[in-house]
Amino acid sequence: MTNKNIGQQPFLEKLGISSLNPMQISANESIQQNNKVILLSNTGSGKTIAFLMPLLGSLKTNISYTQALIVVPSRELALQIEDVLKKMQTGFKITACYGGHKREIEENNLVEPPTILVATPGRLGDHIRRKNVDLSKVHFLVLDEFDKCLELGFQEEIEFIIQSLPAIEKRMLISATYASAIPDFVDMNDAATANFLAPEANKSEKLNIRVVNSPENDKLDSLLKLVCFVRNTSTIIFCNHRDAVERTSKFLSENGIINVFYHGGMEQHEREVALVKFKNGSSDILVTTDLASRGLDIANIRSIIHYHLPANEEAFTHRNGRTARMNATGNVYLLVNPVEEVLDYAKEMAEELKLKDDLEIPDKPKWSTIFIAAGKKDKVNKIDVVGFLSNKGKLKKDEIGLVEIKDFASFAAVRKSKIGHVVELVKNEKIKNKKVKIAVAK
Repeated sequence: MTNKNIGQQPFLEKLGISSLNPMQISANESIQQNNKVILLSNTGSGKTIAFLMPLLGSLKTNISYTQALIVVPSRELALQIEDVLKKMQTGFKITACYGGHKREIEENNLVEPPTILVATPGRLGDHIRRKNVDLSKVHFLVLDEFDKCLELGFQEEIEFIIQSLPAIEKRMLISATYASAIPDFVDMNDAATANFLAPEANKSEKLNIRVVNSPENDKLDSLLKLVCFVRNTSTIIFCNHRDAVERTSKFLSENGIINVFYHGGMEQHEREVALVKFKNGSSDILVTTDLASRGLDIANIRSIIHYHLPANEEAFTHRNGRTARMNATGNVYLLVNPVEEVLDYAKEMAEELKLKDDLEIPDKPKWSTIFIAAGKKDKVNKIDVVGFLSNKGKLKKDEIGLVEIKDFASFAAVRKSKIGHVVELVKNEKIKNKKVKIAVAK
């Protein structure tokens, strides 16, 4: 399979991509010429397509066993890769397995082996031990965000998984940062490295990094001013702990700032709703832990606020990687109190920003989100939801925003001025001949 005909694959066009970028072409060439490849490239540069193209090119048709395995550190990244593959309409069965998802559903999906399996380490290890999955003929292995996968808490599980793969021919490790060391059990000796990490100079040109000094140790009042300063732009606020996320979110809400929060202690449905609202513009602000620093592919994030300073340079890099994706630029703000000190790696690039006292509260978002208790498993798709809201909810095209379909639920952005009327109109209507719960998403 040549680079030329890969670029012309119909499933690439399904993503609106006409050709591969230089990094993606190089990754494809590297995996064709080598059985072991380490790909390093900045967040937002298209790494998912870079490993999916050679992976797809290696698959055989009309084979009823699992041929490729993609291991990821988080459920969000697993879902993102699954979504990309399904949009490509490759014809191959794809299954994602991850913590927080009902194991019984996954077990049913695995009865007929998927051609491509995307999984988090803990859940995959569990399926292997329960003999729910046969990986004996997997020939292509990808460890995405491998530096995170290989952290201490995951190493034992990753080693067990790799030991369960006797037929591996191709291995790809993917990351946006260097890993300090790759354990021997990964078997990447003599691996080819395709390093497309941008030089620090280029990164600083895309990121406008500023320090905001808080006069008080408790930085909430300064955060409120900063949120008013960035007003009405898509913004992620990073905290170091779950309780701080909820405290910060509550403070902003009490001061008239619409926001959602997101961390690993939330139920899967709660996390889905938070991300949907952030992506579709029902909230311009996401308050989160470092869980959101990897794997989330959300377009047009303009600002990153480090409410708590990152633990190290790697965390700083991954947080900032949520903005300035591809060729865009972004703003990064470090909120620092009198007893904190900006570390050297950030201090070199940062300028001080002094905030005025008379900043106005941002406008409320113009979108709200409708929840529909039916999804992919109920054969509901985006066209169904848009048609339903247009016909039964009497909405015009420009009054319906982003629509997302999950396994058992659907979400649609609706103009806030219309949301109450729409819910009233559709509350007793059926979608796909089935009456389901429809409400404003909580």
